Amino acid sequence: MPTSVEPQIGELSEAALRERVQLRRVKAAVDVYDQLLQAGTAVSLETTNSLLDLICLYGDKDPVREDDPEAMEAGDVEETQDDTRRRKGRLRKASDVLGVVWRENNNAERIFNLMPERNEQSYCALIKGMVKYGAYTKAFNVYTDLLNNRMTADVCTFNALIAAAPELKEKYQDKWALITDLLKHMSEQKVQPNLLTFNAVLKALRKCGPLGRVQSLLTLGEIKALAIEPSLATYDHLIGIFYKAVSTRGPTEILHEVMDEVEGKSFVAQDPDDVLFAFALYYPNSQGMMDLLQALDTDNRLDLIPEIWKDIKKLGHANKAELVEEVLAMMAREQHSPEVQESFADCALAVRAAFAQGDGGRFKLEWTASSLGNIATLLLRAGRTGPAWEMLQLFKANNRVPGVDLVTAYLNCAKVKNNSAQAVELVRLSSGYSLPITAKLACRVKEEFELTNEQKQSLAEFEALTSDSDSDSDSESDKE
Repeated sequence: MPTSVEPQIGELSEAALRERVQLRRVKAAVDVYDQLLQAGTAVSLETTNSLLDLICLYGDKDPVREDDPEAMEAGDVEETQDDTRRRKGRLRKASDVLGVVWRENNNAERIFNLMPERNEQSYCALIKGMVKYGAYTKAFNVYTDLLNNRMTADVCTFNALIAAAPELKEKYQDKWALITDLLKHMSEQKVQPNLLTFNAVLKALRKCGPLGRVQSLLTLGEIKALAIEPSLATYDHLIGIFYKAVSTRGPTEILHEVMDEVEGKSFVAQDPDDVLFAFALYYPNSQGMMDLLQALDTDNRLDLIPEIWKDIKKLGHANKAELVEEVLAMMAREQHSPEVQESFADCALAVRAAFAQGDGGRFKLEWTASSLGNIATLLLRAGRTGPAWEMLQLFKANNRVPGVDLVTAYLNCAKVKNNSAQAVELVRLSSGYSLPITAKLACRVKEEFELTNEQKQSLAEFEALTSDSDSDSDSESDKE
């Protein structure tokens, strides 16, 4: 790090630009670059590449500085949380940058297009930045341009492209074909693969279904043939591949093989994913899955819960009531983006199926008011009205009573759909459950919905029943 964190060069010059790049002042460096161009001053290729590297590293945003409280307060929530975690001694993970996305025609793309000449470093910086911040298609387009200009990518760029390859294809075979194409390109361009290359391949194979199992063993063989020492991330990916694949070798068996391999060895961190190996050790155990859920909660990655549910089922823990309740409670605790809510709704339906089927038909979970309520809430948030209303019938079938907030949520949903029939049915159900909000529900329905005479009569009957019930309760209280 520089001895001073404030720019010392005031005049407009390339030296001032280099200083701001060294200080990692992204916005300030871009401003100086633009001013130099406007003044008709040419900027060297070396300095422009350094600026491009900086912008691509931080996603066209200034990194949050620990020595600047005002910047901390002004920064995005994701960046502030990331800085707080690092101050507490936690390692930065890839998930910490998920709040930053690659914007269309950002400064990196703009400056790249303005460059009068570009070399391999220019292309590689842009590709790695695009991959890091999720612009996978753009990254491969830039790589194609690089090839068309008869240039060669470096090993780090190939590693990034390999990791991104599964995101561009739907079918497992197509994903693997793209990965092998990149490996062939490396060979043709005489780019020597390193540990991170093979780890990137294994990481990509985690998204290739059963195909990943066979190819991962071949990849491991290549690692050993080149006398490359695997890292903890290598073993983490292997566990993930075999643990998710349908295989005669179960996850527990592969875990034991991995533990035999690492026993007695000391490892130096070589891959950012090395830190994830500890999580892999938890997979076979239901308490480990609980710990993993809590870790996701701490890391603000609840969006991964649907994937964890798939893991829970494969490991045979879908009959553990406490674990199932925790999955549902964590998903239903707060509102998320529409995409996440859709994913949660799919997961909620999968959990509902587990209640019906049990663990391979041997064990059957017992419905609770909270499990019913959480599934209903998740379905309502995703606009899955039909399945959500089916949950109300399950409340009745299992002698469970829905909560006041849930019934209100159902009415709000009926209001959005302008479905008066559902609204009246809700009042009937509320009356049947003797919920204290029945009278208020009836008033809302009369005020907010256009009702037929028959529906108005039904509401009057429900209100009368509620009134009689309240009177009986008051009488009993007077007697006491």
